[in-house]
Amino acid sequence: MRRVPHRVAYERGRNAEQRVVDLLLGAGRFVLARNWRGGGGELDIVALHDGKLRFIEVRAWSEADRDGLSSLTANKQRRLHRAAEAFLAAYEGPYNEACFSLAVVTDTQIRWHDDPFSVG
Repeated sequence: MRRVPHRVAYERGRNAEQRVVDLLLGAGRFVLARNWRGGGGELDIVALHDGKLRFIEVRAWSEADRDGLSSLTANKQRRLHRAAEAFLAAYEGPYNEACFSLAVVTDTQIRWHDDPFSVG
């Protein structure tokens, strides 16, 4: 596997996150945070719609990967869970429920996976 230079990977990730934010805003969602750090982890995007908080992990991925789920290792899931718990502890706004989503961004599309892993 050919390694992508750090700067190129960083820019590709930032562009993917911006595409997801643009899509969310266009659909009437409210983006509460981007790249929020806490609890030993980072949340790419935190959005709110109809009382539902959504912690969105964004993956810029190749067209060849079917779903991007393989990139959510057990360690990454633990870090996301801890970050979400820290966010909820600090968040003072109302919400009815919270969940994780994965947005896999390719050159041609954004694929969504709601609740891509079970947190136990």
